[in-house]
Amino acid sequence: MTMGFQPDYHNIADAAVNKKPARIPLYEHIISDEVIEKVIREDVTGLLAKGTAGKRDYFKRYTRFFREMGYDTVSFEQCITKILPGGGALYSHADPVIKTKEDIESYPWGGLPDLYFNEFDGDFSMLAEEMPEGMRAIGGPGNGLFEIAQDLCGYELLCYMAADDPGLYREVFSRVAGLMLEIWRRFLDKHADTYCVCRFGDDLGFRSQTLLPAADIREILIPHYQRLVAQVHEYGKPFLLHSCGAIFDVMDELIGVAGINAKHSNEDAIAPFSTWVGRYGSKIGNFGGIDTDVLCSRTVAEIEKYVTAVFEENAAKDGGIAFGSGNSIPDYVPVEGYVAMVNTVRNLRRERV
Repeated sequence: MTMGFQPDYHNIADAAVNKKPARIPLYEHIISDEVIEKVIREDVTGLLAKGTAGKRDYFKRYTRFFREMGYDTVSFEQCITKILPGGGALYSHADPVIKTKEDIESYPWGGLPDLYFNEFDGDFSMLAEEMPEGMRAIGGPGNGLFEIAQDLCGYELLCYMAADDPGLYREVFSRVAGLMLEIWRRFLDKHADTYCVCRFGDDLGFRSQTLLPAADIREILIPHYQRLVAQVHEYGKPFLLHSCGAIFDVMDELIGVAGINAKHSNEDAIAPFSTWVGRYGSKIGNFGGIDTDVLCSRTVAEIEKYVTAVFEENAAKDGGIAFGSGNSIPDYVPVEGYVAMVNTVRNLRRERV
């Protein structure tokens, strides 16, 4: 880590609107607290159990980590799925809480925005108070439309709904979109100045295709995306979509109809980063580049060689580019692999690390 680095959030903001930044920025969707703790060699994971003072120390160390590692922004979100009564079908395979029309009508939609902000408003405020000079945040209320619908209904049940009760299937997405619009409105009203780019993650695909029929994504999900992205744009913020998978069949609509400004997530088994840049680099910013599997499975020397090749192939191109993992840095990523990626990018930026 270096103390002399001067962050400038305009680099990420420019890349997100597909403008070539003055300095190619680093970007991560999520970095686990366990990895951060190993890098800075200080307690992080235990601080949140120590009350307000512990949480304050958490944000001090969390934001300092991003600055000292050479990031221009702090990635931070709080997921909507964390406050959903009866939720959990997405992450923990809990029994779906919404299965029928009666379930959707009785679900406490109206109280959820208050529940979300009672839980997380203080975190967003504390983040702002501890933000290093020259930095802004990137993120917001986490989870996208499809993820929240899955957390309430489960993926399998959603697929059955699509065939057995198309009206209920559409209603689920409509109700979730309404919830997201209200949470995002309140978030932007209070915390927009803390953020330079807004985003949510909505994994629409897997290795070979989209998880829902492309026609359903175009006809049902993307009109709601359009409303959500337009709301972010009203506050003068670009919108970054994180989505895993082979979603090429709906990319034109995500760009041209929904209005996303940038896209993150790539896996070499689907397509290398250069494919995404080649296809969409004239239209949107492209974030990521380094397959997370490479960070897990290769030596430091191999990672340095791989990162150098991806950087040199893409960094000189016009438009917005930000480098980091193609997915995220969960706790199973070896810290040596993560640090090798970051230091290689910083060396290629002619920084002393």
